[in-house]
Amino acid sequence: MPSRPPTYHSGADMPALPPYLVSSSMSRSGASPDDIRSMAEEMLRSSLSRNPSSNSSSATTVLPYSNTPQSSTRERSGAGTLSSSSRRASLRSEASMMRGGPMPSPSLSSSSTLATRSTSSATRERLRKAEMKVAELSRDVEKERAVADRLKREADSSATEAKFRELQLKREVRASGVSSGRRSAAGMFKAVCSTDLLFLMDTTGSMSNHIKAAKDQVRSIMKDIKLAFLNEAEIRFAVVGYKDHGDTPNIQFLDFTSNVDRVHAFLNSLVATGGNDEPEDVLGGLRQALNASWKQQTRCIVHIADAPPHGHKLQNNPCKDDRYPNVGYCPHGITLEPMLKQMIGLSINYALLRINSSTDRMALAFHEAYSTASADCVLLRSNQFYSDAANYTYPGSGLSKGNVKGSLLFEEAELGTTFSALRHLIVNMVTSSASRTAVRVSTARAKPTGKNLWSDLATTLGAIGEDHDEGDAEDTRLETVPPMWHLRDWFNETLMVEGFSPDVVRHDANTLNDMMAHDDNITMGITELTVHKRDQPFAQGALRVAFYARTAASANRYVVKSFKRGGKRLAHLAEDMRCQALCKAFALDFNALLGEEHSIDFIVTTCLKGKSGTDSGDECLSLEPFIEGTYVKYNNNCGFVNKDNPSDRFCQAAQAFSHFTFERSRGRFLVSDIQGVENIMTDPVIHTLDPERFKLADANLGKDGFKFFFATHTCNSICTKLGLKTNAAMIMSGKYQFRESWPSIYNNVCCSNKLCGKIMRLSSSKTSEKFAGYHWCDICWSQLRSSVVKLVCLDPGPHHEFDVSRFFYESQGRSTPRRCATHREKEGEDITMTESRTRTRTRTEVVGENFWARLKSAKSAKREKSVMSLRGR
Repeated sequence: MPSRPPTYHSGADMPALPPYLVSSSMSRSGASPDDIRSMAEEMLRSSLSRNPSSNSSSATTVLPYSNTPQSSTRERSGAGTLSSSSRRASLRSEASMMRGGPMPSPSLSSSSTLATRSTSSATRERLRKAEMKVAELSRDVEKERAVADRLKREADSSATEAKFRELQLKREVRASGVSSGRRSAAGMFKAVCSTDLLFLMDTTGSMSNHIKAAKDQVRSIMKDIKLAFLNEAEIRFAVVGYKDHGDTPNIQFLDFTSNVDRVHAFLNSLVATGGNDEPEDVLGGLRQALNASWKQQTRCIVHIADAPPHGHKLQNNPCKDDRYPNVGYCPHGITLEPMLKQMIGLSINYALLRINSSTDRMALAFHEAYSTASADCVLLRSNQFYSDAANYTYPGSGLSKGNVKGSLLFEEAELGTTFSALRHLIVNMVTSSASRTAVRVSTARAKPTGKNLWSDLATTLGAIGEDHDEGDAEDTRLETVPPMWHLRDWFNETLMVEGFSPDVVRHDANTLNDMMAHDDNITMGITELTVHKRDQPFAQGALRVAFYARTAASANRYVVKSFKRGGKRLAHLAEDMRCQALCKAFALDFNALLGEEHSIDFIVTTCLKGKSGTDSGDECLSLEPFIEGTYVKYNNNCGFVNKDNPSDRFCQAAQAFSHFTFERSRGRFLVSDIQGVENIMTDPVIHTLDPERFKLADANLGKDGFKFFFATHTCNSICTKLGLKTNAAMIMSGKYQFRESWPSIYNNVCCSNKLCGKIMRLSSSKTSEKFAGYHWCDICWSQLRSSVVKLVCLDPGPHHEFDVSRFFYESQGRSTPRRCATHREKEGEDITMTESRTRTRTRTEVVGENFWARLKSAKSAKREKSVMSLRGR
């Protein structure tokens, strides 16, 4: 006979349940997705490892494994039988007493009946509690089973489904690209480089030699400025000469003109006389300058003076002979502050050419006003108030090192008593001012106004002002604590995202040529990620905010960037990603030619959006490696060149790299706006000859971008080492001569982690037989092994487990597989083996297209000449 199931009288007597059946399940405790996966794995192992004998044992000892409804029914029917016999015995006893018979004496039967009644009551209570426990456990099992089913469904996701998601994302990118046409930048270079330059000069008795120097050099200054702007810009000069109150004439004025002979004649008419006390009527001259007919986009005042204005507040030490010691009490009643606001409102750049220290306090007043307006300000270290300016933080100031916004320029420069530097100082000041004007106009150009921003002065200045205000008006609360990268719980927001990452990790002799040929050759791979980020940004710009972030399977440090308002669509982010991928391809060739000393690298950008069916939203995001250090802007897309430290090797490499990209592409591309930490660069801009390439990038200025670069570029030793031939003269003439041959040197690779992509020497990369064809940097290599976990294979067949590196699959934008390598190989889904696509360049690729074409032409001509010679004989 089958043995009766044992009866348990208390919960403490019952055997322990499997860990996935306890009541404190993930569904009730709010466990994390990682906990859910771990518990589901445990459930799978338990269910797959049980044999038939253990099944029968479990069925008799643990309620959840038995058929719960039937067993509880058997218990209830047993209890009902005992209860019926007791009732029959009771009825017989009562009938005997009613007939007057003797009362039955206590017997074994009656004792048994009482015991049975007590036992049946306890049994029912135990059954009721057991049924409640079974029901609760059953619900938990169903939830755990649902998790396992979901894992299995995800594991069953075929390559076809992944390809379908990729096609959907690419279709969205193409649709956005078609609807967003490129705004032409044609004419922008001429517009922003056209300059109004006003000379503001003290013409009292001590200034005779300076007036003569200005007169002698004005023609050269005009010529140099025009040449700096490739002979395309319109340059207008104006002159304001001022003396002191009581002198006649007090103010002499020539309004703006492009006729340099008129300017020369006016300067020749100025006579250095007057000046009864040390201060002069500087403010009267400045007022006349502001009332000139300003017209051009770039506006500059060059002030040449050897004395301060009236008013003790603007003097280093109170001048004893100042007839008007109180500011505002001069005959015209002018004060400096309103005029400084007017200068800034008119977007006038100001340079003070210092002759002696008497103007130091005045220079400080200009510095304070321009700094408050976020201008780029330079005060001479020899200025006695330099430390005061350096130690004070002005509202709106605080530009990062080498940064150039669309800001104005205030500069104090040393002229001294010699005049050889006058020409250089003025030309440098004008070109620097034009670069800043270009930034402002380029930023305003990105706004969808539907107008040509450089065709109308009022429209342009209005658009620039609106953009600047919008960028500064919206302030976001920023993270104040340093990042805690080692604490995963510190990242308090989780995003399930999908998108694109560039396939920059595979590079061979033809990669760069292919990528330059067509955008389709800048290939993208589908990426699925789980990103953990902070919910509060740590930095912000005018358009974007940045958050600290990590990914689920990696310890690498990342930044998630999102847009403040409106934002860009996936197409724009995908184009930014392609741009950086092409820059990295250029860098691989650049580094191969120069070695590690001048190497340069660009971070990888991944464009993402919330995954459908999740709570991550559909906002477009970008993910890129976190770069720690001081950011430096080496150049921009409008001709700015960082001159803070010209001999810095990273700065020299950046300038040479921009030139190299133009030469290597034979005038089709030019990479600019290079910035980053040392040699790790980010957010570049590519100017393109073809208007259809990178057309969604507002900073792509096309041919005008080429002009901006060569207008300010000076070749350095790296340019010479590379044999670069192009220069500004070729830009002006349109006749180019390029280096013809580029040797094939395959000595650099990218880290195979698509989210890293670090450029490294082939000899220093890490490789393994398990991941054949992949190359890893030191940081990523260690995580391949540390992230290995043991999983249950979900394919039909005998129960078995396999090892898998979560980091590897995340690095390739894939979900962790749920099949072992054997089953994946059968279905062609194993990506741990990749073939090296290294190919040998053809001679055409090595020596250049034009050279090869001419060589073939020369051979053909020589062959024809030989044939004609033979015929002649």
